[in-house]
Amino acid sequence: MTEATPQPCDLLIEAGHVVPVEPHGVVLDDHAVAVRDGVILAVLPTSEARTRFAPRETVSRPDAALIPGLVNAHAHNPMTLLRGVADDLPLKVWLQQHIWPVEGAVIGPEFVADGVTLAIAEMLRGGTTCVNENYFFPDVQAATYKRYGFRARVGLPVIDFPTAWAKSDDEYFDRAGEVHDQWRGDALIDTAFAPHAPYTVSDANFEHIRMLADQLDLPVHLHLHETAQEVEQSQKEHGQRPLARLDRLGLVNDRLIAVHMTQATEAETRLCAERGVSVVHCPESNLKLASGFCPVCALERAGVNLAIGTDGCASNNDLDMFGETRTAAILAKAVANDASAFSAASALRAATLGGAKAIGFDHLVGSIEPGKQADLACVDLSALETQPLHHVFSQLVYATGRHQVSDVWIAGRPKLLARELVDLDPDALVANARQWRERIATIRHRPT
Repeated sequence: MTEATPQPCDLLIEAGHVVPVEPHGVVLDDHAVAVRDGVILAVLPTSEARTRFAPRETVSRPDAALIPGLVNAHAHNPMTLLRGVADDLPLKVWLQQHIWPVEGAVIGPEFVADGVTLAIAEMLRGGTTCVNENYFFPDVQAATYKRYGFRARVGLPVIDFPTAWAKSDDEYFDRAGEVHDQWRGDALIDTAFAPHAPYTVSDANFEHIRMLADQLDLPVHLHLHETAQEVEQSQKEHGQRPLARLDRLGLVNDRLIAVHMTQATEAETRLCAERGVSVVHCPESNLKLASGFCPVCALERAGVNLAIGTDGCASNNDLDMFGETRTAAILAKAVANDASAFSAASALRAATLGGAKAIGFDHLVGSIEPGKQADLACVDLSALETQPLHHVFSQLVYATGRHQVSDVWIAGRPKLLARELVDLDPDALVANARQWRERIATIRHRPT
């Protein structure tokens, strides 16, 4: 092969704008991304790409922005089937009096598989290609994500009471080990420990998690400092704030994925920065449950890695990462009383590379760079709602809706093309969701 001979590749995506995320704040106009064997080969001007590569397939989107697939850094995706079951309630009432009773009646492998499948379709149609999952039956979750070629970090649940997944502390850890071993080394699926929260997990179980997480080099993903009530309860029961308690137990390090953090003090913010903790911001769930406001700008300025998550559909009530990122950016400015805080570029970074870093996938995804997996989303900016186009980052974060996602690839494989799902039947998904609605309605209206 001579220098003049075009190099073969599987896919060439030509876009009006490529937003690589790394370097930060850069937009590459009239660029293309070449993909082979699911990996990004090159990012280069479209004119040069047409000469350099001989693709098996070319997708041309001159009016679109090509971005890294969005990373939903905290979700409970089987709970798509509980969307709208209980709303307009404070966290503890919502969780203990409504969600947990319904879950107790329906949770099982079928519920988890169907909920995850519905979530995958919703996420793909919104440009999300990777999720950090936190729910029961992780074995079923992992198998479902794998079946549809969706990238996921699947949580191994630990909680201090019996559930349909496990009846004792020993069983939680035994089953966690089995799931981890089953998916060790998989190209798309990995695991993390997912203790529910400080108020539902004992010191002994946290110490066990720390030991195993150290041995297996796994992240620890949990709700932390979600509400003021949680902090007050911890001070009464343990004499410490939750983060201080986790620090005493050896869990505050660069594997900790701290979700919500609405109650972070300046000292706690500094500690998170020093130890390499990642914070996942879930603004819409926090707003809807009146849980509080994560100090995003203070965390960012301290150097804490920030990610964005939707939380579950029972508390959000969607998996719309475009909407979540917009809310995160705007809310951060109001909380900091600074209109220049948490820029559009920073918000998009949190929704992509920040999320990938939080869950330990940043060597694979989160930015458009040669050598990384081709997890990509094309966003059509030609609609009147995103015209005129002055600044790509501003438009993506402040004006774009998820309905403008036209194409999605995971590891170079098409998942959404010209707005049509490749592997999933929307009509079948809707019909299945409706039969779950009827089953859940029967349970909720059953006489006690």
